[in-house]
Amino acid sequence: MKIPLSPPPLNALLKGFKPETLVHFADLKLGPLVEGRYLHWDELRHRSPPVGLNLESWWLATKLARSVNAKSLPFLDKLGRAFVYTLPETLLKNLHDIDREAGMILSGHPPIEVRSDQARYLMASLIEESITSSQLEGASTTRRVAEAMLREGRKPTNISERMIFNNFEAMRRIREICGEQLRPEHIIELQRVLTEGTLEHPEDCGQIRQRDDIQVIGKGDGTVLHQPPKASELEARLQCLCDFANAPISDEGFIHPVVRGILLHFMIGYDHPFADGNGRTGRALFYWYMAKQGYWMMEYLSISSILRKAPAQYARAYLLTETDDGDTTYFLLHQTEVILKALEALHRYLNQKIREQEQVSLRLKDLQTHGKLINHRQTALLAHALKRPQEPFTIESHQRSHQIAYATARSDLLELVSLGLLEERVQGRRKKVFFPIAGLSGKLGAIT
Repeated sequence: MKIPLSPPPLNALLKGFKPETLVHFADLKLGPLVEGRYLHWDELRHRSPPVGLNLESWWLATKLARSVNAKSLPFLDKLGRAFVYTLPETLLKNLHDIDREAGMILSGHPPIEVRSDQARYLMASLIEESITSSQLEGASTTRRVAEAMLREGRKPTNISERMIFNNFEAMRRIREICGEQLRPEHIIELQRVLTEGTLEHPEDCGQIRQRDDIQVIGKGDGTVLHQPPKASELEARLQCLCDFANAPISDEGFIHPVVRGILLHFMIGYDHPFADGNGRTGRALFYWYMAKQGYWMMEYLSISSILRKAPAQYARAYLLTETDDGDTTYFLLHQTEVILKALEALHRYLNQKIREQEQVSLRLKDLQTHGKLINHRQTALLAHALKRPQEPFTIESHQRSHQIAYATARSDLLELVSLGLLEERVQGRRKKVFFPIAGLSGKLGAIT
C-alpha cells in the first residue's frame, strides 16, 4: 500500500504568507471541504486550485478553515502532539443519520416488535461479526462450517475456527461488562479472549506488548505503514483511553457518543498495545461503548462485514490521519460511512426476515391442527429450512439461536416432527439430528 504524501509543513506555508492573501481567502469563502469532501493533501494536489491561488496557498486556506472548529483530544501521537478532530457538514450529517437509523431512543431498549425476535437477530449478528472480523485478520473457513460450529456450540478444530470462536465469545463478553466502568484489565481480558490459542507466540496472549519491534506492514509489498508508540508508554496510554471512555456525557466539552466510540477504536489501532489482535480489540471496544450509551441497534450490526469489502480504505483512513498532523476526522468520516452501510444492510436483513416469516405463517395456517400453533421460533426455523433444505438442525443449535432452555428447544423440534415438517434421525453416538422432510417446500407452498 502506498503511504499518502504528507502535506507541506504549515509553519513553512505561514512564513511565506502575505496579509493581503487573507482578504482573498475571505472573498473565496473557502471552507473545510473541497468539492464536498474532506480531502487530504495527497488528493487535493491533483486538483486545480481556485483562481488566484496555487496548491500550497489553497491547502493553507483549507487548513485554516479546519482549524477554526478543530477540537483537541487527550490522546497524543508518538511526538507528543495532541490528536484533533473537526466536525464538517458531512460528518455532522453522518452522525445525525446514525442517531436516526440506529433507533436511538431514550429508554435504550428496542421496541416490542424487535424484542420478540431479539435473541435470534442478536445471534445472527454475533455470528456474522465473529466470522468477518476474523476473516479481516486472516481466518479462512467456509461461512457454512463456521456458522454451524457457533450454533451447535462445537469446539473449533483449527486456528481459523478458533479465531472465529474467540470473536464470538468476546462479543458475548462485551454484553456482560456493558454497565461497568472501563479498566485496562477489561481491554487486556478482551484481547486474551480474542487471541487465545491462535498466536504464533502464545505468551503474547492477554499481555500488554513488551517489545518495540512490532510494526504494521502493508500486505503484498511489505511497506511499513505504522510504527506504534514505545512499549514503555502503553500502560499510561491504556489508562488515558479508559478515562476517555468513562468520562460523563456533558455539555462542557461535549463529544458525540458515536465519535467517542470510534476514537476508542482508532486509538487501539494507533497505540497497538498488543502484539496481535489490536484490530479485533478496537472493534470490540467500539461495540462495548455503543451498548453502554444505549445504542441498542448497534448490537445487531456487523461492522467487519463492510470493512472486509474494502480493507485498503480502512488502513488508508489511519494513514490519512497520521500524515496530516493527527487529524482524526478522516477516520471518523470513514467509520461513520461504514456504520451507515452496516445499518442499511441490517434494515434489509430485518425486512427480508419479516417477509419470510409472514409468508411462512400464511402457509402454516392449514397446518394448525390438534390445537398446536406454530410459534415464532418454529416459523423462523422453517423459513431457514426452505432456503437450506439439506441443512440439519439440532436441539443445541436451536437453543443457542434463540437463547432458550434446552427443554423448550427440544419441544419446538419434536412438535414440528409430530406435524410432519421435520424428520428425526440419530447420528454418531445416538445424537438426535432433525432434517426438513422431503418436499417441505411443496407442503408449505413456494416462498418467493
